[in-house]
Amino acid sequence: MSNSPSYSAYQKKQSPSWAIREQLDHPVIDTDVHTIEYTPLLEEYIAEEGGAASVEQFRAAIARGFGYLGNAWYDQSWDERRAKRSTRPPWWALPTKNTLDLATVSLPALLHERIQEAGIDFAVLYPNIATFAPHIGNPDLRRIVVRAVNRFNADLFRNYSDRLTPVAAIPLHTPEEGIAELEYAVKELGLKAALIPGYVNRPIKALADKYPRDQHPDVAQNGFWVDTYGLDSEHDYDPFWAKAVELKVVLTTHSAGMGWTARRSISNYMYNHIGHFADASHALAKALFFGGVTRRFPDLRVGLLEGGAAWAANLFADLVGHWEKRNGRAIENYNPASVDKALLAELFERYGSDVLRGKSLVDGDALIGGALGRANNFRAQDPDRLDDFAAAGIEKVEDIAARFVPNFYFGAEADDPTVAFAFNEKALGARLNAFWASDSGHWDVPDLTEVLADTYRLVQNGALSEQDFRDLVYTHPYNFYAGTNPDFFKGTAFDGGVKKVKRAA
Repeated sequence: MSNSPSYSAYQKKQSPSWAIREQLDHPVIDTDVHTIEYTPLLEEYIAEEGGAASVEQFRAAIARGFGYLGNAWYDQSWDERRAKRSTRPPWWALPTKNTLDLATVSLPALLHERIQEAGIDFAVLYPNIATFAPHIGNPDLRRIVVRAVNRFNADLFRNYSDRLTPVAAIPLHTPEEGIAELEYAVKELGLKAALIPGYVNRPIKALADKYPRDQHPDVAQNGFWVDTYGLDSEHDYDPFWAKAVELKVVLTTHSAGMGWTARRSISNYMYNHIGHFADASHALAKALFFGGVTRRFPDLRVGLLEGGAAWAANLFADLVGHWEKRNGRAIENYNPASVDKALLAELFERYGSDVLRGKSLVDGDALIGGALGRANNFRAQDPDRLDDFAAAGIEKVEDIAARFVPNFYFGAEADDPTVAFAFNEKALGARLNAFWASDSGHWDVPDLTEVLADTYRLVQNGALSEQDFRDLVYTHPYNFYAGTNPDFFKGTAFDGGVKKVKRAA
């Protein structure tokens, strides 16, 4: 007989998060709880969608790591890893020592029973395979697995919808693919929130033509560019954004940046991991902003999960600072046509002995023709492409907040102190929409009964006010979901308990 403590013993343990929840006068919404699929049952759904062969393909894809961060590392020697610069993939990513939590995120009935023990009234779920499936490279297998995953999770959590709802996995290799699955997930399965990949890796055409994938797989593995939909994409994604708005579905993303540029250590997972979700979200948010997506679709809402809020505050401040220096009018401060060549030559003649060193004085044309700095600083540019903020429709600094703040929500984990940056309106000139995303179910959370208490410590140490905390765990999550779909919380544990939630000033 096992000496492990029974679940009843765990139940009797005082939960620090439940103690916090009892003090609050508002619900708590967790926007990111990870669940683990029971693979044998999921494979039955995959077989229903694509037959037995698709199950074998799925298993092979799992073994490879879906190709977006491959597991080939494990089959390579250290010399091969160095030669190929193979990124060390994630490992030991689940709370295995805490067996109760491991079972909790694997069993819907147990999760439903324990969610309040974590101080949570309602949770949006991110099944693990759902986060990976949209990145499968094989288009046929991708569609089969995505459809199976969505049916599986819709069926599995339907009886627990008062406190739990899973996201729908939506592939976006093309807008048409995304629209088809979004409509099916919402209209046929009744799913209310969607998970899109933060990007699609696409082959660089010049390399793909010269080094075909079937002959040069290593070149194909590395010769890609990152399509973030909003800017310079191969496809027009406006029909997809329009469909999301029409269906009143919020979009979220949970994609990894590991394997990008500097995040390619062959030996250190933490080196690759730290900041990688923020990297991927940073790229997507910039693309949607600069590509004018948030201007054309002001009602579009995108939740960027697990990267914290510090990068969001930094991005917003960068947008303001860069626009002030390089907007369509200010850019003329750097136009080489504005150089007073006579004055430049005169100043060199008067003060230039240290650099001229007896050489003949060059005239102004020569100075800006290559003698000063890089040639790119003085080359003529397309007059229609001088304003990088044009597509975003930024005419005044207030437009930046209008195109950024309402559209983006930023998932902050329970122990993330940088969430305070998002609420620092005095520094930023705006209050960003950080919302609570505990990441329970992964190694970030050794004990799900402590997540809310972890976050409340920010109030206790003065980093957040009580109002900040309320906005983080309730107001912002509520506005994100119910602001788009007023019926999102209909039939949930606190349906009817809230007449209206006002956005914090």
